[in-house]
Amino acid sequence: MMAVPQGVAYAMIAGLPPAMGLYAAAVPTVLAALARSSSHVVTGPTNALSLLVGLTLANEASDGDPILFAATLALLVGAFQFAAGALRLGSIVDYISKAVVLGYITGAGLLIGFGQLGYLTQTSMGRGDPATRFMTWVSGLHGANPLSVGLGLGTLAVLLLQRRYLPRAPGAILVLIGGIVLSWLFDLEGMGLATAGQIAPVPAGLPPLTRPPVDAATLQLLLPAAVAATVLSLVESSAVARSIAAESGERLDMNREFLGQGLSNLGAAFTGGYPVSGSLSRSALNFRAGAVSRLSGVFSGLLMVLVLLLAGPFVDLTPIASLAGLLLLVARDLVDEKAIKQVMHAIWGDRLAFLATVVGTWTLPLDLAIYLGVGISILLFLRRVRHLRVTDLVVSDNHIREATGDFDAPLEVCRKVRALHVEGNLFFGAASELQDALDDATRDPSVRVLIVRLKRARGLDYTTAGVLLAMRARLAEHGRHLLLAGMKPGTMALFDDVGLTEQFGDHALFPTQTEWFLAMNEALVHGLELGGGACATCPLAHYLRSAGQEVPEGTCTQCYKGVATR
Repeated sequence: MMAVPQGVAYAMIAGLPPAMGLYAAAVPTVLAALARSSSHVVTGPTNALSLLVGLTLANEASDGDPILFAATLALLVGAFQFAAGALRLGSIVDYISKAVVLGYITGAGLLIGFGQLGYLTQTSMGRGDPATRFMTWVSGLHGANPLSVGLGLGTLAVLLLQRRYLPRAPGAILVLIGGIVLSWLFDLEGMGLATAGQIAPVPAGLPPLTRPPVDAATLQLLLPAAVAATVLSLVESSAVARSIAAESGERLDMNREFLGQGLSNLGAAFTGGYPVSGSLSRSALNFRAGAVSRLSGVFSGLLMVLVLLLAGPFVDLTPIASLAGLLLLVARDLVDEKAIKQVMHAIWGDRLAFLATVVGTWTLPLDLAIYLGVGISILLFLRRVRHLRVTDLVVSDNHIREATGDFDAPLEVCRKVRALHVEGNLFFGAASELQDALDDATRDPSVRVLIVRLKRARGLDYTTAGVLLAMRARLAEHGRHLLLAGMKPGTMALFDDVGLTEQFGDHALFPTQTEWFLAMNEALVHGLELGGGACATCPLAHYLRSAGQEVPEGTCTQCYKGVATR
């Protein structure tokens, strides 16, 4: 009951015949339900994806058949999604920021509402950027159809009242039936009111078999939009599945979700549909209604086939103004003020991702807006992943600890033996940050030995291994030393793989041991040996002796009390 009005309305957003919205909610819904892992997600046409399809067809299919172009777009999307599932890339959606998805949906909601103005007044909005279309609409307001405006606003008012006083009633289907009844009783079409049948009649019968064109020119034309639609469909569908699974406790297999989504789009390509995704509204209704298995989605698709067999002529009588009123409310629902307020109070990266994506939906083609959002997500991810936390290890109250926070006792350091604690991902993206930290630590010529503790460092690769080797060689040229401590077995295996173990030698590596800080203490003792021994006032020596270590004695003028600089 929800899929019928949504299918017709979303097909309007996509600039396609109303029947295609119903076809997209029939066979594709059945195929997705049979293949995916979620028991509750219902696949079919969605608002944001329909808008992307509509703008793509308006820009790229102006000289061809939009129905066949839409089928080819669904074929490409389905192939990409099925391949992603087969390659087990289900976790890829985790790297797309939620702020980006919110920005896209917010921008798309505003565009959907904006796009209904012409249908509401039954005047032309033309083509082009939003500003041009708006001016075209304003210039044609003198020709607005009062009956269309009244019916559209009346539909919107009825839906708002239904939500307030009868929230459990199926408002969308009620206004659809009401519009059809009014159109039939009063011959609104004869009074000049546009109906769905005037755009393209819904034939009574099974979804037709279609043969998408796959020539090189068409594929090249639609490829960028197909990639964007693939990303949007997977993100949207995965978000729906996870939000419901969080309540139901169901375990999801995201690779199967990708396969099911891909299969549904392949089905849409050959049964008269266009690209589809998991519907949040219909999936939530399915869950609230008590669905316990994937058969609920199968029956939803089969019932849509029954509607196509029996109710096509009635759908033709649907006033376009009623659908415009319905879509104005849909657009309003897409703008989630609570979520927007939360993201605007989050870190600056989330705010930037959200605002840039919203602006992008209005100033760029929608496929480019998605690429912009995904690019921002990747950049933010890399920025966080590459961040290393580097702190000095110092003595305070006869304990060794990181030089952060407040301390009751003063921090004491030995200038000739300096120890750093490195925490984070030591992959190639963090190589320059690691290099800067090591350079800062060895800039003082009085530092004879640098000890780097890597117990909480992960993912060392060839690039960062090269940074450590280069620093060791540079220090050795001046009679100075680099020691590495606290490596876990996994890190030591990486050391073996990239050649660090062989080039450093056992005397410079101190892997982690069962006793807390034992490896670090042994590295400190060796560091004092390499530095000529510990003087009588050395804070490291006092700490190490209290920890049961034998410390070589020596004389120096390098020890002092004070706060570490890093």
